[in-house]
Formats: sequence, C-alpha cells, structure tokens
Amino acid sequence: MARLPYLSPEDLAEEDRPLLKRMITLHRCLVNSPGAARAFGGLGQYIRYGAKLDPRLRELAILQVGWLARSPYEWSHHVKIGHDFGVTDADIEALIAETDGKPNGLEPLAKLVLKGAREVYAGGMSEATFRELQAQLSNEQMVDLTVTASFYCAVVRTLASLAIDVEPEYQPYLDRFPFPA
Repeated sequence: MARLPYLSPEDLAEEDRPLLKRMITLHRCLVNSPGAARAFGGLGQYIRYGAKLDPRLRELAILQVGWLARSPYEWSHHVKIGHDFGVTDADIEALIAETDGKPNGLEPLAKLVLKGAREVYAGGMSEATFRELQAQLSNEQMVDLTVTASFYCAVVRTLASLAIDVEPEYQPYLDRFPFPA
C-alpha cells in the first residue's frame, strides 16, 4: 500500500488536473506535489518521445534498471511499454540471461547498452564502457542513454520509497517474467 494517498482529478486544482491524464498509481501519488509531478513527467516524456536513442535500446536500458532494482512496478510497466517499442519476449529472456552472465541471443550493441545501464545503476558508467558505446552512438545518443538510465534509477527509488502499488492490469507481465525467488 502506498505511503501517500492516490489522488484523483477532483482532488486537484483545475490547472493540475491534466497531470492525471494517465491514471496510473505512480502519477496518482506524485500529484501530491504537482510541481514535482510536472518535472518528473517532463523528463519522462522527453525520454519516451524525444530522445534520439533507438526506442528498443532505450527500453532495454530501462528494463535493465527495473530488473536490477527488482522493482515490480517499473518492470511490469516497461515489459508492456517495451513490447510497444519493439522489445520481444526473447529480448526480455536474453536481458535476464545477460544480467546473470549467461549466453543469450542479444546483438552486441544491445549487450553493451545493458552493460552501460548496469554500470549507471551501480554508480556510474566506466570510461571503457562509455568509449565502447561512443564508438557506435552519437554524442546526443550517449547523453540520452546516460540520462535514461540515470532517470530510471531515480524512478525505481521513488517507487520503492513511496511504496507505489502495481495496477492489476500489469500483474500478467510480472507473472510472465517473474523476479527470482
């Protein structure tokens, strides 16, 4: 159960109601601080719709952070969103295997993106990984990848700290790709 109330549009001032266009539990909790919700949503929207990083690679990086954090909310939401942006079930199974250092079918760039996301999650991307990625991505894409992985590190910590509940419609994604016991 969330640590703060889930608000509805009628709980908000008229100018803040658009913050709940999507009635997901994360947004319903964040609007307890409309300014924070606006800032949070602005960066999230840029990452999803404005970043120059390939959408599939972006979603793999986000999924990597969600998997490492064992964040049910983030993982379930981005398994679904990832599917919308070209991530396959085989990609998700390969991400899990890659995280465990096991053989998988991911292409080299995807493996490198996951490595970079793991390093960001651990505290910062290494010089070697950064340079390997930079050989294949533009400077703009490098910033987008770094900001994406870093932002989602903040997202998983926000979700955990506020104890945001996974909506029932996202539970099937957790059932299909569960965290290890």
